[in-house]
Amino acid sequence: MKIATDKQLQEHIQRLKIKGAKVVFTNGCFDILHAGHVRYLAAARALGDCLIVGLNSDASVRSLKGSSRPVNHEQDRAEVLSALEAVDYVVIFADRTAERLIAEIQPDIYVKGGDYCAQELPEAKTVAAYGGKTVLIPEVPGRSTSTIIRKISEQENT
Repeated sequence: MKIATDKQLQEHIQRLKIKGAKVVFTNGCFDILHAGHVRYLAAARALGDCLIVGLNSDASVRSLKGSSRPVNHEQDRAEVLSALEAVDYVVIFADRTAERLIAEIQPDIYVKGGDYCAQELPEAKTVAAYGGKTVLIPEVPGRSTSTIIRKISEQENT
């Protein structure tokens, strides 16, 4: 059950919290997985006992990134993410932000990349409201899906 529904995830998290486990949550598009993603997810997982990745659905990615994205479909992205050692669970969500999902599962720690500012993250406000903690992990310079797409595009145009 590494790829879970909201309901399955809530039930599992309740069991984890009863045992005193520290639940970590992050979210994103994770469209073309690269070394920056892998390092980021490993660092997030190191903050607790269980890492849940909220994965933006295809429609959500399109609304955030434009009509040319995602490159990979949500089920493929979920499968690749779930194969990573650092990732315990993947849940696909359709909203533009992960606020609703975070409010439902109430992770102990919410993680985002250092390219974000905690004060500007709507999810951080949700986390603070129930007493959770938001942690920013520094991004890996030069590693991004947009950079990869740009590089591919440039190579195709030469």
